[in-house]
Amino acid sequence: MAQRNTVLRSLHDVGLAAWFGGSLMGAVGLNGAARVQGRSWEEGARIASTGWALWAPVGAAAIGVHLVGSTGLLAVNATRVVTQQGVAASALAKTVLTGAALAATVYTRVLGKKIELVSSGTPQDAEKADRLPGDTGQAERRLSYAQWSVPALTCALIIVNAIHGEQQRPAQQLYGMVRRARTLAPYVMRAHHWHLPH
Repeated sequence: MAQRNTVLRSLHDVGLAAWFGGSLMGAVGLNGAARVQGRSWEEGARIASTGWALWAPVGAAAIGVHLVGSTGLLAVNATRVVTQQGVAASALAKTVLTGAALAATVYTRVLGKKIELVSSGTPQDAEKADRLPGDTGQAERRLSYAQWSVPALTCALIIVNAIHGEQQRPAQQLYGMVRRARTLAPYVMRAHHWHLPH
C-alpha cells in the first residue's frame, strides 16, 4: 500500500494531459482560427493542416509517454486488480477508453491528412488524396464531428483515472479487499466441501 511509483504516474498523467489538452486546443483554437482567418476554404484548410502537422510529433510522443506510464502502473497494481473489488472494472474501463481514444486519434488524423493533401493544390498531393478513403466533402463533415471525440474520450480517461486514484486510498483498498473476500467466500467454501472426504 505504501509503494510509490512517481515516475510511472508522471508519465501517465503528463502524457494524458498533453493528449487531452492538445486535442481540445486544436478543435477549439486551431481549427476555429483557421476558419476565421482563412480567406478561402483552401487557405483555412492549409492553416489548420500546418498547425496539426506541427503538433503531430508532440501528440504522438504524449500518447507514447502515457501508454508507457499506463502499462507500468497496470503491472505494478496487478495484485490490486485481482484482490480489490472494483479495481478490475476501472482498469478495464481505462483500457477500453484508451483504445477508443487511440482509434479516434488515428481516424481524425487520416481525415485531416486527406484535407491537407487536397488543399495543397499540387497534382502529386491530389493523387495521394485520391488513395485515401472517401471524398473531400465527406472527410470534412466527418472531421467536424470526429475532432470532438478525442478530447471527449481523453476527458473520460481523466475521470476514470480520478476514480482509480480514489481506490488507492488505504481505507478504500481495505474495503475493496473485504468485499472481494466476501464475494469469493461461497466459492471457497464450496470447493472446500467437495474436497472433504465423504
